[in-house]
Amino acid sequence: MPVDPLWSTPEALELTAQRRPGALVRLGREHRSWTLADLGERLGCSPATVSRLERRTRIVDLTLVHRAALEVGVPQHMLVSSLAPPAQAAPAATKVTASPHAEEDPMRRRTLLTATAAGPAALLLGLDEALAYTPAPTGGGPLDTRLATARELYNKGAHGRLLSVLPGLIADGHAVSSSHRELDQARLSSVYSLATAVLSKLGAYEQARLTADRARTWAEVSGSPLASAAAVRELAIVLRHQNRTEEARRIMSAATSDVEATGLRTDASASAYAQMLCTLAYTAARGGQRTEPLAMVEEARRAARRLPQTAPADRLFPISPAAVDLYTVGVHWALGDAGAALEAGKGLRPAQFPTAERKARLGTDMARAWWAWDRPEQAARALLDAYRASPGEVRDRPAIRSIVTELVEQHPRTTGVRELHAAVLTRAG
Repeated sequence: MPVDPLWSTPEALELTAQRRPGALVRLGREHRSWTLADLGERLGCSPATVSRLERRTRIVDLTLVHRAALEVGVPQHMLVSSLAPPAQAAPAATKVTASPHAEEDPMRRRTLLTATAAGPAALLLGLDEALAYTPAPTGGGPLDTRLATARELYNKGAHGRLLSVLPGLIADGHAVSSSHRELDQARLSSVYSLATAVLSKLGAYEQARLTADRARTWAEVSGSPLASAAAVRELAIVLRHQNRTEEARRIMSAATSDVEATGLRTDASASAYAQMLCTLAYTAARGGQRTEPLAMVEEARRAARRLPQTAPADRLFPISPAAVDLYTVGVHWALGDAGAALEAGKGLRPAQFPTAERKARLGTDMARAWWAWDRPEQAARALLDAYRASPGEVRDRPAIRSIVTELVEQHPRTTGVRELHAAVLTRAG
């Protein structure tokens, strides 16, 4: 379909260069002679909401922006360009923030760094700068190789080292995506999805929301259903942490249906479907639903039966039958049934999981169940197992550190608690 000449005008090109997606929506709406109410009716929102969307420079609801742009005919490549961060070096001691559109507030920064517990503060701020102003490309070698190395750091729980390489990956991902090839755009989406995953672990949810939105945007541009599923999954996890559980459940449900619609003819698509079902089940459980989550993990278990016990190293969704069982532990815990969680996990062993991150996750998930069951010694033992597998998975995750803190405060003489205190709370992150 030919592109409307409107989008080749100097005004449209200038708004794109200025990174003003809302203004592009307004331009398209006025070109169609639609009122705010006209567009609001098509989007299912109020005229005031449309007005705010058009006026704001800081995007709050990425989904609404995409829908509005589609309605008024904004070309997708122009929308993506308008959503991209500025490609320039950050001025010293000025705007260093998770959003390129907001001035840094010193109190907000201190709050963020406090919230990330043991997260390496200087490295988080370095990533903050890269999100505000894309650095110059590093030319550090093939992006696929470096992205694989970064994923290995994530799988080891080496969060600090991963944070240190992410700015360069973001810079080079943007440089590669300038080819406009769908595969390169999917690669950039994967970089942002990985950034979201580590930021979520550290409790840096404001930054994680920004990277999740960018991952989703670039995945949609690429047209890759698996990249889109991965990006939506990371966004849903962030929304869940921000107590927006129903929104997280809704977008996960739609994305899971999209994956299922591919026919699940390959192991890659089957693993994506199983992984999405597991995340959806946990999200639904955290949202207070009781029957659907258990049915979802059963469906995930059925989908995972055809998968190998150990997922290939390059698999975007490295799910396995044992991993589904581990999700079942989390679902029961989220439903408030610690006894069922412990029963679901009693047969799981670290050897069933190929990465240090997953081995540690077995320990932390079981520790949460033991702690909810009021078994401090078993909780401490499980946390020590997790720490030995991957120290970062215990030290850097605020929710897990809080259990350690409670153990130290309430059961200081229990076996293993003193060792946990020394390892987790008295060592620098």
